Amino acid sequence: MSHLHRSLRILWVICRYRLDTFFPVQSLPLPARLLVRLGPWRFFPRSSKDRAERLRLALEALGPIFIKFGQLLSTRRDLLPDDLADSLSRLQDRVPPFPGEQARDIIEASFGQPIDELFQDFETSPVASASVAQVHAATLPRGQSVVVKVVRPGIDAVIRQDIRLMRLMARLMLRYWEEAPRLRPLEVVEDYEQVIFDELDMQREAANASQLRRNFEHSNLLYVPAVDWDHNATQVLVMERIHGIPIGDTEALKAAGVNMKVLAEKGVEIFFTQVFRDRFFHADMHPGNIFVDASNPEDPRYIALDFGIVGTLAPVDQNYLARNLLAFFRRDYRQVAELHVQSGWVPADTRVDQFESAIRTACEPIFARPLSEISFGYFLLRLFQTARRFNMEVQPQLVLLQKTLLNVEGLGRQLYPDLDLWATAQPFLERWMKEQVGPASLVREVRERLPEWIQQSPEMPQLIHDTLRQIGQGQASAPKDPKPVARPLSRRRRWLATGCLVAAALLFWPTAREAMQSVPVASWALLAAAGGLVLTGGRQD
Repeated sequence: MSHLHRSLRILWVICRYRLDTFFPVQSLPLPARLLVRLGPWRFFPRSSKDRAERLRLALEALGPIFIKFGQLLSTRRDLLPDDLADSLSRLQDRVPPFPGEQARDIIEASFGQPIDELFQDFETSPVASASVAQVHAATLPRGQSVVVKVVRPGIDAVIRQDIRLMRLMARLMLRYWEEAPRLRPLEVVEDYEQVIFDELDMQREAANASQLRRNFEHSNLLYVPAVDWDHNATQVLVMERIHGIPIGDTEALKAAGVNMKVLAEKGVEIFFTQVFRDRFFHADMHPGNIFVDASNPEDPRYIALDFGIVGTLAPVDQNYLARNLLAFFRRDYRQVAELHVQSGWVPADTRVDQFESAIRTACEPIFARPLSEISFGYFLLRLFQTARRFNMEVQPQLVLLQKTLLNVEGLGRQLYPDLDLWATAQPFLERWMKEQVGPASLVREVRERLPEWIQQSPEMPQLIHDTLRQIGQGQASAPKDPKPVARPLSRRRRWLATGCLVAAALLFWPTAREAMQSVPVASWALLAAAGGLVLTGGRQD
């Protein structure tokens, strides 16, 4: 009965907002076409609102789960037309609060204690209410002001029910609409299911907040409230209460004398620091989750809230992303195409010359304008749309990255319309790349790997013996199609390079000397002999 009631509710909203106009009638089979033409929505008058606004209003009418789904869809600009994506990005969680008494019951059940023992004071009326949780102010027994985030009662069952209906709609789309496979509706629903259930776990959100706070400890860029780990559970999150100016309140920021140019540029710097220094970024940076500490107006600091959605990047994705962006700064479209193939983002058999031409066609019109007027987020969007034509696999981490960048850029230009995100980004990326490929990176790599090498050194004599025995018995063979290699360095230079690396490792990692004392002298001798044999290649110069 609950499924039937929910289905009828969805049908009524479709009729009221005439969402039947979204159906691709001409491409449907005859039975489905007749159903669309004879459906109950034909008894409702056509709305004067455009399709984007009607879709947004319909999702708001369907409640918090569909609102969240619409917010996720707004990030998939590779699938949606711009007008729909722009409209859905304005979806807000206008959700009525649930009774404070229910929040008290959930808190007491989570900790097994009366609320009067947990808190010195607890405000029954919430200070904020959203799709999956609401927030109450409280005071701990030791006098610290905190906020208590409580998951909505029964929301888990509602989400499961709505996701089942969304999955059914996705399957119907795949069955009756020939364009549906390109939109990948089942994959979108599965992505949403993962995101929404992650948001329900307050322990996960607390861990995300703790990691982000550690990354920006003592920073003048971003402040993250402290988590009170003594009062946290799956359905309850307790954090330090912060006070600041909502970043969307530009009038209040200006009245406080905040330097808007500095504030906007700091937002960009925070984004690139999270992505390229930490590989861990806040992926829900819309205005409702960001406040400003204006105690020093000339050097304002961001305050982040709501850590249910975060993104991470693997080192290989981080490296390829940075190299892609730098290649775009230089308009080296050939390198962009090659990097997409090398990274595996597009199939290995992709024609690089055709891909290069498509990227140039999509991006040259963008670069025809002054850099300060170019949207970085829109530029990435065009890149991903072009790559999709060449069967680029959807990269979830890149979708989150694009969404976050769009939020940051939109927010920055709202604060300071003349923000030149490119001028801020390019020096950051160039500095990062130098750190990754320069001498400092080499020393860091040696420092990180030296303990592992030392630990494995006692096994080296046996490995060398086995390899030499196999060579002597003719069991070891060279690869059938060896790749050409560069001409080897002279013996003197090889030994000089080896000595420099070892000296640098010992200089920058003094504790290596202590570790070496536990390794047998014979092992070191054999290891050194093997290293020399490998470096010289067994040949005379």
